[in-house]
Amino acid sequence: MILQTRIPYDIHTPRPLPGVAPLGAEPWFIVDEVYALQMGERLRLLKDRRDDVIATDAPDPATVDKMMDVVLAQLPPEFSVSGRKVLCPDGRKVTIDRSDPFATLGQILQDDVCLMEKRGDEHVLTGAVLCFPASWRLCEKIGHPLTHIHVPVKSYTDDIARRVQRLFDGVRPGRPIWRFNALWYEDPSLHQPRSQSEPRPLTEMGQTPYLRSERQVLWRLPDNDAVLFTIHTYMVARASVPKIETPV
Repeated sequence: MILQTRIPYDIHTPRPLPGVAPLGAEPWFIVDEVYALQMGERLRLLKDRRDDVIATDAPDPATVDKMMDVVLAQLPPEFSVSGRKVLCPDGRKVTIDRSDPFATLGQILQDDVCLMEKRGDEHVLTGAVLCFPASWRLCEKIGHPLTHIHVPVKSYTDDIARRVQRLFDGVRPGRPIWRFNALWYEDPSLHQPRSQSEPRPLTEMGQTPYLRSERQVLWRLPDNDAVLFTIHTYMVARASVPKIETPV
């Protein structure tokens, strides 16, 4: 089990869908207490299950290069970039391989990275490294627009879908936005792919052993319609989740 001991935001104050807020001065990427452990799991998945965790659908090469430039420029101070090498917080040195960009990012970041490019009227998932899916499969979503990606989320209505697309259209370079979710899980595994035809059984708050929360950031690439959707996964034991305070 790879568990954090805390989540750095209040999961008891969810926002109505789509639930976004400006990221402001907060860092895009975070290095938390289980960086080394999560990276060990990511490296295992990249080696043993690469086809499950990396997928592309003809992303624009210039956009992919811009993605790499932006992400590397936004690495937090725990990293050091020198030439084509990144020194990671756990002491590993990763070679920046622009011919294999998603695998490169998957070896550096705790975050999963999804590239959403504008095709027609919608943003489409054209590339991703997704090591820690929360009950969905990358192979079922790659090459599809936002409306398809969120099937079969019941709360994702047509109205919400239109609002989310407007959000992607409205994100501005240098003004990222973020949201979070909070889902109760029986299984603490980080890699939990699940087909949309076999949705995860619903669980009740406080009656299951683990809370899984994703810190999701939307970052618009400069001079481009593409948006990066990044996911930092927290998994904590129920005992580590702060209780809702009851007013006196």
